[in-house]
Amino acid sequence: MSYMWDEFNIKTFAAETIVYRDGVYCADLSTLPCAPIDTHYDLPVHIIYIGEIAGKNELNIEINAENQPVFLDVNVKNKKPAFFNIFIKNTGKNSEIRGHVLLENHSELEFDCRGVHGAENTGILVQTNIIAGGGSKSKLSGAAVIERGAADCISDITFCAMCDAGARVEFMPAQYISAVPLSAGHSASLYSPTSPQIQYLHESGMSRQETDHALREAFRNKFTLF
Repeated sequence: MSYMWDEFNIKTFAAETIVYRDGVYCADLSTLPCAPIDTHYDLPVHIIYIGEIAGKNELNIEINAENQPVFLDVNVKNKKPAFFNIFIKNTGKNSEIRGHVLLENHSELEFDCRGVHGAENTGILVQTNIIAGGGSKSKLSGAAVIERGAADCISDITFCAMCDAGARVEFMPAQYISAVPLSAGHSASLYSPTSPQIQYLHESGMSRQETDHALREAFRNKFTLF
């Protein structure tokens, strides 16, 4: 799956895979069905969601197996109004999911990520980055739910946006905690290149277009969790 890196900057590695392209499950690229992860595998599970979206889109991830590492890579863009929901429920003791979501919005986009801890010692860590094009509207919400009996979990759902002129971005992070976690964080921020960074690139001989491209690529890769 080297094309994943060439087209989408997604690193693949030895893993059991669940792949979606343009919102559709790809059986020929997957080694596992798009179903709850009920079995422990010797390899980590890598869920990949790539392509272009429009309208309503959903990605449901349920982890029931214990001691199972799961990685999530999302790289999508939309040119038409779209809604994208990611729902994660982890009831697998000592299992953890680490996710990196990259959204590129050129229209209107609503995105919601909800991570539910249903057992103790579970981990849900999702970093969402959005590149908001000029004139676009983005509404990003995320919630971590730590249920009773889900003590000692690790939870982190965060957002960061890089915006073109005229883009509008709204963040709504939240937490609902009913048990004591090891750690629980959430945040939302805007990424803006500094004047010295821009000046350095210009003085290196880059045009304005090349500078913008370099800064976008830096943002795409800045917050990778794994």
